[in-house]
Amino acid sequence: MRQQLLDVLHLLDATPAPRGAERTAAHRLRAWCAHRWPHVEWQVAEHGPEGGSLIAAHGAGPLLYSHLDTSLDDGGAYNQLVTGNAAPVAPLGVDGDVVAGFGLGVARGPAAAALVAFAEAGAGRLLLAGSGTHRRSGRTTGLEAYADAYPLPRSAIVAKCGPPTLLWHEPGALYLSVRVTGRSGAAMMPESATPPGGVVTSAGIVLDELARWRTAYLAADPRAGQTGRACGIGAISGGWPDKPDLLPAQLGIDLYVVTGDLVEPKVLAAELADRLRARCAQSVLRDCAVEVEAEPVAAAAATPADAPVVTAARAAWHEEFGAQPPPITGWTGSTDGVVLRARGVDTVRLGPQAKPAADDPRRDALSLGQLTAYARIYRRLLTELPA
Repeated sequence: MRQQLLDVLHLLDATPAPRGAERTAAHRLRAWCAHRWPHVEWQVAEHGPEGGSLIAAHGAGPLLYSHLDTSLDDGGAYNQLVTGNAAPVAPLGVDGDVVAGFGLGVARGPAAAALVAFAEAGAGRLLLAGSGTHRRSGRTTGLEAYADAYPLPRSAIVAKCGPPTLLWHEPGALYLSVRVTGRSGAAMMPESATPPGGVVTSAGIVLDELARWRTAYLAADPRAGQTGRACGIGAISGGWPDKPDLLPAQLGIDLYVVTGDLVEPKVLAAELADRLRARCAQSVLRDCAVEVEAEPVAAAAATPADAPVVTAARAAWHEEFGAQPPPITGWTGSTDGVVLRARGVDTVRLGPQAKPAADDPRRDALSLGQLTAYARIYRRLLTELPA
């Protein structure tokens, strides 16, 4: 199994699969799998302009889900905006028990384990979905396209890196867009803008109030079940980099918000807008308009702790690791597990633990031994869960 995992990882590493553009990677993976495991009918389900997912089935059974996309693209134009580094990323490397490479943690490690487990199990269904990572796009995800075309089973296993335990609760998520708008002006005449000097010079006022709001939001976390809340500012924008002699009229700040409990996005946005308006009214931003818009990603969802898939996953965990899955609270990572639960599918999530590689934080490092252990758990669940 270790060698099969390495073979799949090297194949995935050789083909970029940024979110929404996984089609080429999906077709190459399908062709490789058809040669390696010809007794299985491997298919590519296409969605959107360039999206693609790998699907296969051994008749009815639970769904083993992971995803192909790596969120960012190794060498893509947007990577430097996040990483601050334009240098090429080194290819997949193996050093003893440690494998390191681009995208291993977000997708490729658990996806490889899911693929090998499915091929060996001879049972259940497999979906390595495109567009599985969060992104503002409005396009159909690979899971949504699959669910629209195929009947979903009663239970699913999400193969994804995460905490060293079993998850049957997962948080939801949403995006918040903050826009503070004044009047544009010219840098040679700072007083021509509203506020004088331009709205971006007063970004600190808005950021300070957002920090206060974040503290209050996290403090109100009810810690429902296994999940928790989180919030971070992911982007700040304002002005035209090619024309810094013009003072922009608008400051944009975009946040990612994790909702461990059931939160109404529009209500949250309205509360934040009221708070920012009150703060701006007491500052040089008093004549600026403040708007906050919410874009839901998914709502928090839970599978009953006594559901058959949870019971089976507990038993498989104990068989593999010799102990029960450790308890956890405050988990803030959301996956398509919430989408499956929203469609009535009892779902568990488990997978290896990744960390930044020592030589380059853009690469992830995983234990091959641990990855193999989770592949064995996935294989067992596929064979033991009822159709």
